[in-house]
Amino acid sequence: MAKGYQTHKERQELVSSFGKALGKRAAFRCEWCDGTDDLRVWDYRPEDEPSEQTLALLCASCRSLAAGKECHENQLHAIRNALWSDIQAVAEGAARVLARCPAPWVREAIEESLIDDSVKLELLG
Repeated sequence: MAKGYQTHKERQELVSSFGKALGKRAAFRCEWCDGTDDLRVWDYRPEDEPSEQTLALLCASCRSLAAGKECHENQLHAIRNALWSDIQAVAEGAARVLARCPAPWVREAIEESLIDDSVKLELLG
C-alpha cells in the first residue's frame, strides 16, 4: 500500500511541476471557461506520462465538470470555445464533458471542432 501511495505522490509532484508553464500558457485563467477561481492543474490522461498536452489549468467549477458532476447547460456554453484549442487536454477534455449533454448545439459544436476525428467518433457515435 505504501508503494501505491508513493507512486501517487510522485505523480502529483510531477503534474504540479507543470503549474508555472501552464499558468503562463493560460494567462492565469481557466483554459475552459476563462475563469480565475481556484485554478489548479488538471490531469486529462492520468494513465500517460504528464506533458503540457495532457494537462490543463482549470478552475474549481470546470474541474467539477471534468469529474462528472451534474451541470446546467449554461455552464456548458462557457466551455464551448475550449473545443478549438490546439491543446489536447483542453479541447478533448471539454468535448468529453460537453458530450454528456443531449442539446443539439453540443453535437454540432463537437462536429465542427478541431479535435481528432477518432475522438469525435467515440463521443458522437
